[in-house]
Amino acid sequence: QEQLLESGGGSVEAGGSLRLSCATSLLRYTPYCLAWFRQGPGKEREGIAFLEFGGSPTYAESIRGRFTISRDNDKKTLYLQMNDLKPEDTGMYYCAAAYTDGCKVYRSGYYYTPTGTYNYWGQGTQVTVSS
Repeated sequence: QEQLLESGGGSVEAGGSLRLSCATSLLRYTPYCLAWFRQGPGKEREGIAFLEFGGSPTYAESIRGRFTISRDNDKKTLYLQMNDLKPEDTGMYYCAAAYTDGCKVYRSGYYYTPTGTYNYWGQGTQVTVSS
């Protein structure tokens, strides 16, 4: 069964760090797009960091400079290194994979990644940041 397996969430104080991992080894093919989404309390799920195959990372403004998305092709794992965490980073974090392109969309001066592009989703991992 094709699926994504996440790990690494937890509770930290503001200013702390966490690293999320997403195992993609159960996917049948190499994804074209990999992404991290976040859903805060009472908010919609939004893409915060994503990678196109062979491309450079793209970040949401809210996390740029603090979070880093990366992939280890040998381990078939996607990572999200989160530094200088803030209470507003609290939420459920999901990794997602897409076999097709269309994950990088330009709108009103910035790039974003549409939720509907993705074929596979992880189960989610909770991140809680206290002040």
